[in-house]
Amino acid sequence: MVEVSSSHSGVHAADSGRRRAVLAQLPRMYRSDGSTIHVLLVDDEPSLTDLVSLALGYEGWIVEVAHDGATALQMLREQQFDVVVLDIMLPDIDGLSVLHRIRATRGGVPVLFLTARDSVDDRVVGLTAGGDDYMTKPFSLEELVARLRGLLRRASDSISENDAVLTVGDLTLDESSYEVKRGGESVSLTATEFELLRYFMNNPRIALSRAQILDRVWNYDFAGKASIVDLYVSYLRRKIDAGREPMIHTVRGVGYILRPAE
Repeated sequence: MVEVSSSHSGVHAADSGRRRAVLAQLPRMYRSDGSTIHVLLVDDEPSLTDLVSLALGYEGWIVEVAHDGATALQMLREQQFDVVVLDIMLPDIDGLSVLHRIRATRGGVPVLFLTARDSVDDRVVGLTAGGDDYMTKPFSLEELVARLRGLLRRASDSISENDAVLTVGDLTLDESSYEVKRGGESVSLTATEFELLRYFMNNPRIALSRAQILDRVWNYDFAGKASIVDLYVSYLRRKIDAGREPMIHTVRGVGYILRPAE
């Protein structure tokens, strides 16, 4: 369990390993044309925007950050966003005023308020002003991601969920059904092993350092202990490479690489 107190960022990063295990089973979301989801995150706390950007980046989304209302409005004029995460208390223009301008110019783009204002009256004001959802700080990153996925799903005319199947050589990984096969034979993986393999398969033929793997697969867990990477790579090798031409290779002084068997 890793917690970040509200005095630092307002984020409660509850059981990040469990969160990733759940989200790993969900299909990726894309725009209907197959391009990447774009999120505008508006908040004046850099520590919060850094954490939220990291969490949403794991969904495969592109996150743009504005730390004040004027910058947010300028970015909205210049770019197309699929969803907006908006704080009410900003240093210049308040979030409600930003929302009014969004509704006047960008119509139905979903907006989720993420704010320290937690009274019932504040919620009512935010939602009746045109907000699509309302969350208060401190909050769970898992819940934020789930709510944003829900808002994007409601915008079904422009958003689609892709049941992606990753393929490297004779190895396949289905992100929707959570199935892995090597040479047509099923391979049973734990949630962490699945996430590790998915990271390798999203970066085939690229040497990945232990630090990169720790950051992507374990996030805040294990306090940067690289030994956990070596342990889980050994688990994967037993399941993926056992009795076959190896695909997972050690790169001395760097880390590991996945490439098709020759």
